[in-house]
Amino acid sequence: MALALLLCGVVLLLVLVGLFVFGVRRRLIQRSGGTFDCSLRWNVSEPKAGAPSGKGWVYGVARYNGDQLDWFRVFSYAPRPRRTLQRGVIEVVARREPTGDEELALLVDQVVLECALGGVRVELAMGEDALTGFLAWLEAAPPGQRVNVA
Repeated sequence: MALALLLCGVVLLLVLVGLFVFGVRRRLIQRSGGTFDCSLRWNVSEPKAGAPSGKGWVYGVARYNGDQLDWFRVFSYAPRPRRTLQRGVIEVVARREPTGDEELALLVDQVVLECALGGVRVELAMGEDALTGFLAWLEAAPPGQRVNVA
């Protein structure tokens, strides 16, 4: 009995430490400012007839870092960004509201941006305020950089 209680206590302690580390990591990411909630779907296939699938969306936090956007998975312990998007390569192809299963996979009131990064199709989902900031960041590229904002 004592061994079972000890084991439960250790498991509870590990869960609490894990949650604490998630919180500390999020604070460290947000420390430098310029962060927003941003779901990402990487290497999306060409759209098929009907509503887009809700599969493939990953919830994350994006952070502006000079001429690049660092994207971090929320449910991860990694201190480095999972994806880094260069401002000069991002091309916004379309903007749309989530439809079908996407409404369940994304946060409420998010807008989906369909983007092209070289030969890779990427979709970003963010709130209206974050969308305004993201498009302003893209348009504020230094002179000489090509910017395509739909």
